[in-house]
Amino acid sequence: MRVSDFHCVEGWSILDNKWEGVSFKTIVGMVKPEEDAKYTVFECDDEYSTSLPLSDLLKEDVLLAYKLGDMMLEPERGGPLRLIVPQKYAYKSAMWLRKVRFTAEHELGYWEERGYSDTADPWKEDRYTK
Repeated sequence: MRVSDFHCVEGWSILDNKWEGVSFKTIVGMVKPEEDAKYTVFECDDEYSTSLPLSDLLKEDVLLAYKLGDMMLEPERGGPLRLIVPQKYAYKSAMWLRKVRFTAEHELGYWEERGYSDTADPWKEDRYTK
């Protein structure tokens, strides 16, 4: 279980969300990606995707979440499984997760291809590609 804030690119936040799931760091330890894997691509229902550097995903608070606040994650919140990356804007926390790929090359995701920032840092208000 992890407690973290959730930041939307539109400027609002929800504080102190209680997520339950599996640490992404645990998944990496089990999968043991190839040595040249530097990025991770998340593919979801509705043809959505996003990607992040593997180094960003190895932080202790990054989860594959299946619960929010003691309840199973409802579809409208991204269930049954969603990625939670608290230090990024929410479009990096992919909903309806179906496939995870480790890659050597960087791939832009759905929103990043449409002009949103690939780094998505809410503390720098890094919303759009410059």
